[in-house]
Amino acid sequence: MTSTEPRHAILDELSRVSRKMRALFDARVKERGLTLARARTLLILSRRGALTQRELADELDIETPTLVRLLDGMETQGFIERRSVEGDRRAKQIVMTNHGQSVAAEVSQLASELRTDVLKGISAEEMAAALGVLQKMTENVQAADRTLV
Repeated sequence: MTSTEPRHAILDELSRVSRKMRALFDARVKERGLTLARARTLLILSRRGALTQRELADELDIETPTLVRLLDGMETQGFIERRSVEGDRRAKQIVMTNHGQSVAAEVSQLASELRTDVLKGISAEEMAAALGVLQKMTENVQAADRTLV
């Protein structure tokens, strides 16, 4: 094995795990009648609380027009409400309804079950080592991203 093979293999494996986890989570939320985008939005709102549309778009890493369509559907389903932001007529704050909170709790449970399935058989030491590597990779990606701006 050459010294570059692990460098390629780790990124390939990371990509493969990410895609497969997304597909598994998507399948599980679809069984509940949700889309992946709506499930992710509910999870973010349940963790962070009310957010402005701009903040939520940034969290989801999507453009505002895409978010507006997503929120339209979620509002129709009774998951969220849009409220005016005091002092800014144009800004809207996104707040989960009681129904949205209930569904978010179900989605959170699905995410927890997926984490359990994915991390099965991995020791605390192995997770700590992997976390350290991933955090360093995140720092490197963020540094590279700043050089592009």
